[in-house]
Amino acid sequence: MKTITSNECIERPIKQGIENELAIDFVKTNFAQQLCMELNLFRVQAPIAVEENTGINDDLNGVERAVSFSISDMGNSRAVVVQSLAKWKRVRLAQLGIETGKGILTDMRAIRPDEKLSPIHSIFVDQWDWEKVISIGQRNIATLKETVNAIFRAIRKTEHEVFTAYPQIEPFFPENIHYIHSQELLQLFPKLSPKERENEIAKQYGAVFIFGIGDTLTDGKPHDGRAPDYDDWSSQNELGYTGLNGDIIVWNPVSQSALELSSMGIRVDKLALIRQLSIAGCPEREKLLFHSMLLSDQLPQTIGGGIGQSRLCMFLLRKKHIGEVQVGIWSASTRLAYKHEGIEII
Repeated sequence: MKTITSNECIERPIKQGIENELAIDFVKTNFAQQLCMELNLFRVQAPIAVEENTGINDDLNGVERAVSFSISDMGNSRAVVVQSLAKWKRVRLAQLGIETGKGILTDMRAIRPDEKLSPIHSIFVDQWDWEKVISIGQRNIATLKETVNAIFRAIRKTEHEVFTAYPQIEPFFPENIHYIHSQELLQLFPKLSPKERENEIAKQYGAVFIFGIGDTLTDGKPHDGRAPDYDDWSSQNELGYTGLNGDIIVWNPVSQSALELSSMGIRVDKLALIRQLSIAGCPEREKLLFHSMLLSDQLPQTIGGGIGQSRLCMFLLRKKHIGEVQVGIWSASTRLAYKHEGIEII
């Protein structure tokens, strides 16, 4: 089996129509199975919406609007469509009484109306949301790296299965994923924007995990935004920096740019939650349901994250636009532009 470099890789799309649908299902089925084996997970059901003002919905960067609606038979109480399941999963682990070393996996479906549409961004978000119970002693970089390595193995094994089924799509991933802290990345490329830094490091290594997403760097800005109440991005770590979280970034040979496949991390404990709520200027959240449960020791220590389903399908099937692997809402001009390139937006 030949592993090709970014310069050698060319786009070899699966045929549109039935073959495309079968290939998408092939990737999703294989990867979910590999991920469950690597991380010791089992599948659970998940909500499409949660009650408003519980603190359970993901606030992402804190500015995105959640789609909300009233429930007639519950006195018109408000609910919000999930933006991710970062906090819900931790509550569910507590409800299920899952022991240390085991976790859950679910298919998350979200609507993000403020998403800027692009070849990799849609208002419809589909990802594998996973969460695993860890011990207090496992809240460290070693645990984070061990978990990232397991996820990367699942991705590479799925890539091999795709190559076996579709030999025209040659493997691209390196054998190992590269690790770097966001502060180190800034020091390497001080004149570049965060996205430009990701492009440079992903192109160099093929696959990279960037630690410490959310805390302020020496240039006065975070590499990227993170909500204060799920990932721990402020605790001191063994690397001499802050953060027990990060992103899996790969080099996309079709678009010739970096592609984020996963955002993940060790979750906040009580001290990190209080500290990050203060940094974010929202200490009043401590009174919300999720936050009060965490502060009263009702939730387990966990590690978790989300892995983009459509993005992984895009990458492994060498697609140019996310609309080739998911049903979204796109403008007529977008559909027409890609049609002229011979690309069908579903």
